[in-house]
This record gives sequence, structure tokens and C-alpha cells, in this order.
Amino acid sequence: MAHLEVLAPGPLTLVQDAGRLGHMDVGVGRAGAADQASYHLGGRLLANRPGAAALEVTFGGLQVRTHGAVTVCLTGAPAPALLDGRPAPHAAPFPMCDGQQLSLGMPPTGLRTYLSVRGGLAVPAVLGSRSSDTMSGLGPAAVAAGDRIPVGGDVAGYPDVDVAPVAWPTAGVVELGVLPGPRRDWFTRPEALAEGCWVVSGRSDRKGVRFEGKPIERHTDWAQAELPSEGMVRGAIQVPPGGQPVLFLNDHPVTGGYPVIGVVRWAHVDRAAQLRPGQQVRFRWEK
Repeated sequence: MAHLEVLAPGPLTLVQDAGRLGHMDVGVGRAGAADQASYHLGGRLLANRPGAAALEVTFGGLQVRTHGAVTVCLTGAPAPALLDGRPAPHAAPFPMCDGQQLSLGMPPTGLRTYLSVRGGLAVPAVLGSRSSDTMSGLGPAAVAAGDRIPVGGDVAGYPDVDVAPVAWPTAGVVELGVLPGPRRDWFTRPEALAEGCWVVSGRSDRKGVRFEGKPIERHTDWAQAELPSEGMVRGAIQVPPGGQPVLFLNDHPVTGGYPVIGVVRWAHVDRAAQLRPGQQVRFRWEK
């Protein structure tokens, strides 16, 4: 069986797929690729079955050697890639022969790069998913040097697209569309969320993107109130007592006790998953 040998994992490399669906009622979160659009693009370019597992690489640094011939594809943040020292393409399938080494540098924009392999990665599934969940610890552990990751057979046909002309994640201000949340009335001026820009905090992770800016004030009627825990979804924006919003990503807790001022549109959460610390974000209220 063909497999990938990990020579260096970079800052954080995880196995991810479409997510662990249908278990939130028992306290198990979705997990899955943070940037779903980029992950799915890699699978489609390789003609994998939906849900085939891939590697999510944060800030580059991954080095792998292939044992056996495989076909791979890189999507998401455009990490500069070298195949045995020669440039490898982005958003385009390419072959790796037995013994070849692929190295990813730090992407100039964006945060997460996806390394998809034709056939997917055949690590053991937990509750129907091969995703690593950094909140609960379910799924495979973070990739480490020396790991040997087998390639599976989750193929649905043959690749028929040479390259996908997709835009790279921007390094400038990112705009995110927000739908009104269930607790807007807890704030003096909920419109303050969309006034000016917020800065992405270095304390962000796969659980959520933390923002820094002018605090959003609670309404005096709710200033000292305690909110019972409520169900949370991907894209929910909670506002803790300090007034600095947190946008939930894929490894978010399934419940939370802070008021949700708004919910970012599903497709725009993919944009949020590519935000880097220090980058600016502008929210836009939508109906």
C-alpha cells in the first residue's frame, strides 16, 4: 500500500475530512477541514469520493516522502512547494513517484494549506470521520515526524481538470457577511460589530478566531445577567463580558454561555479560516 512518510510536520498538520456529522446532540462537535471550500476543491480535482481525508497544514513547514506512486494536489493557502527541489503547482494535480520528497514553505497569504492525495488517507475513522478534533481529542493525533500515513482507495472516477483558477486568500482587509444572532438585544448597539475593522488576535485557533478592537457594550438590562448554555454552530460570534468577539470555527464547543450577536455565513467562515494574526476584518450585516 502506498503511504506518505512525514519528515517534518511544520507548526501544525492535522488529518481532516468533511467532518464528524450528526453527533452534536451528544456533545461531539463537527471538526473537519476549517476551510471547507479549499478542502473539497482538492478532492474534486483528484476525483476522490466526497469525504476523503486530507492533510490540513498550518503555516507550511510540512515535508513528506512518498512510498509508492501517488497523485496529490495542494489547495487553500498558496504555500510554496518543492518536489525534489523543483517548484510544484498549486490547485493542480501532480504525480509523486516512489521516494520523491515534497516540502511546503510558509504561504505569503492565508493560513491553511490542504494536501490531498488521490484515494484519500486511510487512517482509522472515529464516529464515521477521520478528522482530528482539537477540542475533544477525538480522531487522529496531530501529525508528527516519522509518521507513515497510508493512502486509501476513496476514488470516484478519474481526474479531468488540469488546474483550477481560484483566487488566493487575501492579505488585506477581509469582509465577512453576518446574519443577526439570537442575542442582539443584549447589546447597547449591536451595529457596532460592523463599524470599523477588527484585528485578528494571535490567540486564535481551530476553535475560533478571536478579535481585538473597541469593545462591544452590553445593554444595561443585561449587564449582570447570566445566560444559560445554548447550542452553538460554526460561524457563531460570541461576545464575552470583555466585549471582544469570538468567531467559532470547526472545533468550537457545542454549547456556550456568552450571547451570540451574529452568525457568519457558511461560505464566509472559509474566509475566516484563512485569517492570519494581525489581519483586519470588517463585518457586514445581512438579512
